[in-house]
Amino acid sequence: MTPLTDAPKSLIIAVAGDLFAIPVHVVCDILDLLPVTGVPTARPFVNGLINVRGRVVPLMDLGLKIGLPPAIATPDSRFVVIEVDIAGDNTLVALRADKVHEVAEFEMVMAEEIPRIGMRCRAEFVRAVGRRNGRFVMALDLERLFVGG
Repeated sequence: MTPLTDAPKSLIIAVAGDLFAIPVHVVCDILDLLPVTGVPTARPFVNGLINVRGRVVPLMDLGLKIGLPPAIATPDSRFVVIEVDIAGDNTLVALRADKVHEVAEFEMVMAEEIPRIGMRCRAEFVRAVGRRNGRFVMALDLERLFVGG
């Protein structure tokens, strides 16, 4: 197996017991849980807004967005603030993670069509599957994650 070449370094996070990889170059900050201001008209996977150094940032429950159970706050829970291109604008978004593991490279298992059978999360949000320390790691497709519903 070869290291995943298009994302050589990734932040490995846990969500609902599964491991996910986020390209390290989009990660701006990793924060302890902060107060969240609810937004009554927001979609269910948007927990609300948080204040990150004076900037208002939407908070996404990553598990809910990708079809996993909602996050439950624990001492290991973190907000991972990333900067992504949404409709041509660089936008800060915070992702709720159950745990942040490490920045690492991982071995690619598949990067073509991701199987829909056997996956707990929605396969369209996964661009590749790899392996790290004997566990599967799903590399998130951030472009798809933030486009549409």
